[in-house]
Amino acid sequence: MVLSKPLYDFLGFYFSNLFNNPIKTKAISCCVIASAGNLASQYLAGNKILNQRSLLAYALFGLLFGGTIPHYFYGFLERTVNQDASFAIVKNLVIERLIYSPLYQAFSLYMIARLEGKSHKEALVQLQSLYWTVLASSWKYLTLIQMLNLSVVPPMLRVLIANLIGFFWTIYIANKRREQQKKSKKQ
Repeated sequence: MVLSKPLYDFLGFYFSNLFNNPIKTKAISCCVIASAGNLASQYLAGNKILNQRSLLAYALFGLLFGGTIPHYFYGFLERTVNQDASFAIVKNLVIERLIYSPLYQAFSLYMIARLEGKSHKEALVQLQSLYWTVLASSWKYLTLIQMLNLSVVPPMLRVLIANLIGFFWTIYIANKRREQQKKSKKQ
């Protein structure tokens, strides 16, 4: 019961800001979640030294793009697909999985590499080596979760839920990137 008051106060603060400043709130939330995901992935990988460049890249990506792009995408879905129409969830899911997700995955992989200080050429090489693995895994593991996000979660909270899913996805992508870097060092 003692913990419920601070939690209640925080949720009230969060929802108030989400209503009054949705883009700013989503951007800051994504920044925190992406940073936490990167930090967790480094910790789980057993890194002795924190890769601050990677942590900063994920934080900046979350702040600049991770909250804003999904905000506009989910708004677009709400305006484009009539939610009372037949198979609205299926239509939303098809648009999200077959159009938005491939583009967003490519953009994310490229921009994070660039924010880490890699050159355009290095970012493209990393994108090419990871893209299909990450996208196929997204389709395989996240489609059901995304369907639930689109069908059960209120529109106001979809970006938050997508970013919480992104927390675990960040860990997955970071592990795939480390595997790719180890392979390229051996060659």
